Amino acid sequence: MKILVASDKFKGSLTAVEACAAISEGLREALTDPRHEIRCVPIADGGDGIAEILLTATGGRWIETEVRDPLGAPLGAGYALLANGKTAVIEMAKASGIVLLGKRENDPFRASTYGTGQLIRHAIAAGASEIILGIGGSATNDGGTGLAEALGYRFEDAHGAPIENLPAGIELVARIAPPDKTTFPRVIVACDVTNPLLGPDGCTRVYGPQKGISPEDLSIHEERLAHLVEVTEKGRAAANRPGAGAAGGLGFGALVFLGAELVRGFDLVAERLGLASAVAEADLVITGEGCLDAQSLEGKGPHGVIRLAGAHGKATVAFCGRLGDRSLEEEFGPIVEIRHPGKSLEENMARASELLRKAASRFMHGRLAAEA
Repeated sequence: MKILVASDKFKGSLTAVEACAAISEGLREALTDPRHEIRCVPIADGGDGIAEILLTATGGRWIETEVRDPLGAPLGAGYALLANGKTAVIEMAKASGIVLLGKRENDPFRASTYGTGQLIRHAIAAGASEIILGIGGSATNDGGTGLAEALGYRFEDAHGAPIENLPAGIELVARIAPPDKTTFPRVIVACDVTNPLLGPDGCTRVYGPQKGISPEDLSIHEERLAHLVEVTEKGRAAANRPGAGAAGGLGFGALVFLGAELVRGFDLVAERLGLASAVAEADLVITGEGCLDAQSLEGKGPHGVIRLAGAHGKATVAFCGRLGDRSLEEEFGPIVEIRHPGKSLEENMARASELLRKAASRFMHGRLAAEA
């Protein structure tokens, strides 16, 4: 039997590489016949982890530099420069992610994507002619204005004076002047969500509360981004693009400031990893992620794996730390929830590798017994 393990991360517990390794170890405990083949292809869908996945798969080097974190403090952050020397893979979460705040309270009026722009600027100086930008896990709701500012865009008020307190001053922007150098490399934005910029499904209404936007301030932030759309060339068309609302509107900012392409993160990763060929060669396809719920059907990695396996007529199983709705099995097929119901979330997360390994072993023992 040929088994493909293509798992995403178990956020806060295991990277995709670690999750695949734990599943593989559990399978090996049950598969005593050495003729069984297990291949691990860790995946990502555009959120944190995409740089590690592509760097591991293709080779290259990790480059470190200093940037500003979401609230402006100095931060050491890095990106992957792949083996071709021309493709940089940047995760906005490394510079502008909410996890970087630690115990500090977020301030959505100050939180900026400036550090992500600094990473892009550094990659361009390093010779990158193609940038893959993974967006997800942001602390920001700035429409990409911080990123643009770091790359040389000037935001001016009605009197032509520079606005220096972005993103708080977005509503004062009357003119946006491009940088002296307006030619950017090809930028491909890997998204894991399809939200537009504005409206009930936009970034502010859906994700704003996670970033510290209070209920009474939601309309203020929505109006600030709506103003940004009006003063940005081609802003209206860009605002309605699926994924424009990703990462607090960074998808929108990448479109209008960088001329970027927005693609499904999973599709990009799958193509670069040759995942379709790996699925076609397998008899059983295994995937997983920390949480499987309704959002898993909206461009997330494990669902992409399941769909790809289904197109090739392959048997599947998905592992997760927490299952939000058992009805997902109608789309996913068999799902194994690994958490121990008698333990706290913290205990389960601390034991994620062990729980995942044991769950994979139990699953395979059961499958072999059923086939006997």
